[in-house]
Amino acid sequence: MTDAYGLQGWVKVSPYNDPTQSVLRSIRRWWFDDGASAAVERARVHAASIVCKLAGTDDRDAALALKNHEILVSRADFPRGADDEFYWVDLVGCRVTDRAGTVHGEVGAVDDYGAHPILKLACPDGRERLVPFAGDWIVAVDVAARTIVTDWPFEDAP
Repeated sequence: MTDAYGLQGWVKVSPYNDPTQSVLRSIRRWWFDDGASAAVERARVHAASIVCKLAGTDDRDAALALKNHEILVSRADFPRGADDEFYWVDLVGCRVTDRAGTVHGEVGAVDDYGAHPILKLACPDGRERLVPFAGDWIVAVDVAARTIVTDWPFEDAP
């Protein structure tokens, strides 16, 4: 949470993705990094953030007490995506191979630097490599089998 919003206990949140697409708008129970939780009464997009009214947060001081806390939500509460859509959390832990089946690493994180998401791979040789999660490079994703097949030119990587 980034700040209080107004005087009646609303909080301002900066999501990791586009606020119009954030799961935070539809999930009705949030947990915080300190173990506390709160029911979400209302949530709406406001500029590049989301503003929310949480149960029990009735004034600005209560909202300010939540500032700088990270929000956690249950993966089970995420809306179902289309067959060709993936939540980043579901890609973490997937093995990344080339078309020949050679394992080049395991996804340790997914980051976004603007153009498209980037898979951060922990490689068998101990190095970390970055692979764009973009249509030109990703051949197949099988979340159930925990694999991602890519055409990324690993032999050219330093």
